[in-house]
Amino acid sequence: MLKPLLNTLYVEVQGSYLRLDHETLRLEVERKLVGQVPLQHIGSAVVFGNVLVSPFLLHRFGEDGRSLVWMTRNGRFKCRLSGPVTGNVLLRKAQYDAQADPALAFRIARNIVAGKVRNGRTVVQRAARETDDPADRAELEAASSALAASLRAAGRARSLDEVRGVEGRAGRVYFDVFGRMVRTNRDVFQFNGRNRRPPRDRINALLSFVYALVRGDCVSACEGVGLDPQFGYLHALRSGRPALALDLMEELRPVLADRLVLALINLAQLTDRDFDPRPGGSVNLTESGRKTVLVAYQTRKAREVHHPVVGRSVPLGLVPHLQARLLARHLRGDSEAYLPFTPR
Repeated sequence: MLKPLLNTLYVEVQGSYLRLDHETLRLEVERKLVGQVPLQHIGSAVVFGNVLVSPFLLHRFGEDGRSLVWMTRNGRFKCRLSGPVTGNVLLRKAQYDAQADPALAFRIARNIVAGKVRNGRTVVQRAARETDDPADRAELEAASSALAASLRAAGRARSLDEVRGVEGRAGRVYFDVFGRMVRTNRDVFQFNGRNRRPPRDRINALLSFVYALVRGDCVSACEGVGLDPQFGYLHALRSGRPALALDLMEELRPVLADRLVLALINLAQLTDRDFDPRPGGSVNLTESGRKTVLVAYQTRKAREVHHPVVGRSVPLGLVPHLQARLLARHLRGDSEAYLPFTPR
């Protein structure tokens, strides 16, 4: 279970070639070996842009159930290698039946939103404690109070539409003060709200890139448990959209992604040199910027955190897999409710 957590291989060097040599994965650039690792140490791989993968390696990843994800050079998801469908068919039937039960689907969605709002509020409260600016502290404390009200509203919600409305309002409150949580280089890292496709400022470029990484981990978590990542409860079903993975991702964004983004900026690990403004107003991470983010993301995933449901410390990157298992238990009727991840 730890293999897909701690051994994701990220390849972003353009013109790279990944191939299989017996039980070893080899990375070559211009036909020169630049790295190799035993295949047994690799749980998944993510490649960016112009990276070639040999047919034999593709076949092996598919046969073994290893994840292989293709992204654009700038980190936008393109496609994913999918091997034979695994998992208990009865679990998937229970997953589909839950969608047909409005009350059950609503309760799952409500708990996901409650977890997202609570975790977002924790990020805001932490920023309010750490800032030295009285104006920032006032705005952040006001946002914390508004998010507390949203959390209460989620508990009172009686329909899926109400839950989605609570999520939307809480999201606006959260991102309205996101720029207040940036403590350094504000002239470079200006934030005027969430935007994407394409991102139009450095923070949005960073958020989109890290969210894509979290999304990939949540898809892997669903598939690893045997759930269908396309069939969710909070997000509407749409062809090609991994709705269940996006559901799981909601409560994890503040913990896995947003805090990482803020740390990279506030600790000056990223500067304006790590971003590439493009014609038309879009902004992308540079190759060096992506490398910095990928290393930091893997480091954050290895960090131990207390899981309140499991009752012990686990690597943060294992949390998507644990949450998928908790959801599976609920769908099978082994637990009364799906409990979101809300660390202390």
